[in-house]
Amino acid sequence: MERKRVLLVDDEPQIVEVVRSYLTREGFTVEGCGSVESATRAIARNRPDLLVLDINLPDGSGLDVLRLAANDGHRIPAIMLTARVEEADRIVGLELGADDYVTKPFSPREVVARVRALFRRLAERDVTGTNDRERTRVGDLEIDHRFHEVRLNGHPIELTATEFRILSVLAENPGEVFTRPHLLDVLEDGGQIFERTLDRHINNLRKKIERDPAKPQYVLTVYGVGYKLRRD
Repeated sequence: MERKRVLLVDDEPQIVEVVRSYLTREGFTVEGCGSVESATRAIARNRPDLLVLDINLPDGSGLDVLRLAANDGHRIPAIMLTARVEEADRIVGLELGADDYVTKPFSPREVVARVRALFRRLAERDVTGTNDRERTRVGDLEIDHRFHEVRLNGHPIELTATEFRILSVLAENPGEVFTRPHLLDVLEDGGQIFERTLDRHINNLRKKIERDPAKPQYVLTVYGVGYKLRRD
């Protein structure tokens, strides 16, 4: 099996070397760099399977790398590293398409665990899916569980791994209400995604699939309980 390629971007050489060492031992091919410019060159040279990005870089932000990496319309899965604790920083990363985040100081083993967990979620496109049905269709929204694809009116919609996982779980039983604790459990995030952050993922998902996110037609809120996918 081809080794997954990880681009690690952090301006602290010691962090790069330690995390690279741990990821390499786990079987990943890792390239490290310390700036937005060098990361952009690395992506253009050999597109990675995953980005691990520090927020603070000498010539900008890891968020800049995330924006530049998506310029061609093909998003690269990403995990953000940040020393900041404000929820706003996490929300910005989620808005730009980051799949997960790790707050400094962290254990290298935690980063490895997050990387492996994200690749496991992405690998769902290669198996049967989350249920016996390979596709779920609700109105003009089609979810292909096997190939990890979502289409709206026939047009592909780019979702983060977390957004797709949420939508896929809701699509297991259209019309059934899933509580927030249930959704948090199936995301297997190690306790780092809290209810307010889950709501932000839902909001981002709605922005991509709903005609009017303020009046959703697909992902519906059941107040005081949780969320459900509309059933035709």
